[in-house]
Amino acid sequence: MNVLNEWAFVGLFALMAPVFPALPIVIAWLVRPRKPNVLKSSTYECGVETIGDTWVQFRVQYYIYGLIFLVFDVEMVFLFPWAVAYNEMNLFGFVAGFLFIFLLTDALFYAWKKNALDWK
Repeated sequence: MNVLNEWAFVGLFALMAPVFPALPIVIAWLVRPRKPNVLKSSTYECGVETIGDTWVQFRVQYYIYGLIFLVFDVEMVFLFPWAVAYNEMNLFGFVAGFLFIFLLTDALFYAWKKNALDWK
């Protein structure tokens, strides 16, 4: 019976977890103003009405820069705790951190060698 009481919290959490994100969405949908208008559903960008075709094709280069930035941004998130715990680290943690830095540096040089960083 004691094990069942311990798992009751997990079951309650599983039942309540979808409610917390859904509840504000449902409340906002219920209390929103409902005044549809042609002007409200028209396409605009930065408050300026569009003239002509609004389709703009972006170059793949933007996405490559974004992905490379994201990789090195996430790298900093992983390296910050490693740097904070540097004095208390054993040899394995030290080697693992430098291996991580080496692999990311190698990926940067690979992208550089493939001219992924050249703006054309």
